[in-house]
Amino acid sequence: MRVSFHPDYRIDLPPPHPFPMGKHPLLHARLLEAGIVAAADVMTPEEAPLEMLARVHTPGYLQQLATGTLPGAALRRLGVPWSERLWRRSRLAVHGTWLAARAALVDGLAGNLAGGTHHAFADHGEGFCVLNDVAVAVRALKAEALLRRALILDLDVHQGNGTAAIFAGDRDVCTLSLHGERNYPLVKPPSTRDVGLADGVGDEQYLAVLATELAAALGAAGPEIVFYVAGVDVVAGDRFGRLALTPAGLRSRERHVIEAVRGRGVPLVIVPGGGYAPSTLRTAQLHAIVYEEAAAYLERGAARAAPAS
Repeated sequence: MRVSFHPDYRIDLPPPHPFPMGKHPLLHARLLEAGIVAAADVMTPEEAPLEMLARVHTPGYLQQLATGTLPGAALRRLGVPWSERLWRRSRLAVHGTWLAARAALVDGLAGNLAGGTHHAFADHGEGFCVLNDVAVAVRALKAEALLRRALILDLDVHQGNGTAAIFAGDRDVCTLSLHGERNYPLVKPPSTRDVGLADGVGDEQYLAVLATELAAALGAAGPEIVFYVAGVDVVAGDRFGRLALTPAGLRSRERHVIEAVRGRGVPLVIVPGGGYAPSTLRTAQLHAIVYEEAAAYLERGAARAAPAS
């Protein structure tokens, strides 16, 4: 299974900033140590070119990011201080998602160990999200004539407002979001399908809703690829979550998504989205679950394909 990773996915933020930047190298190390991903299958992204970013983001916003001239209000809305390293990191993550999407079109399943920055709009960033990596990847693949229809499955606890706004009116891109109804963002531009969940929803209700909604979206959208924003901030105890999934429920969620999408023969791209567990290590461990389930799915497929002795 191929994944994108770069050491510069992690940058230093001023303490006590809540975003767990250290989760990216911890996730990378965990996948390698467990043999879930081979070192030879780790793809190294470059900084996404401005021409690629401009398929989604406005020239003015990109200029402000490149020159460090975001006004104070924009920086406050973004929630992270600008730096050259942040600008570089954001472009690396976008390119990583594009690489993972191209790999998924060939292999059926791939991932990026950063990304899922769904609060980034065309002309501004919000909620720790600078550039919308999934939106840029979709537009890039469409420009390359590699796909026409895509489904973005967003299971982060926070609604993907930037993604919803970017693809509003685009009939070739279906956006499905299951999220905390009373959680950030306050204003939620409509996705193709939004499912707002009450605080405290646990495994049974969550998984039942997901099964129904994902089956309907796959049937209606007829996607040629699915981008999966696999946020782990749905797990009980998350700093910003408010839902109450158990780790076992999260594992069931990941297994269901992989089987539902790949069972239809649709390529699947995994990006991590958010997670704010009590420790950065715990956050990385939760992010690893989707890759553990992906590896198990691939092993099951290999076992079925093996000739009988």
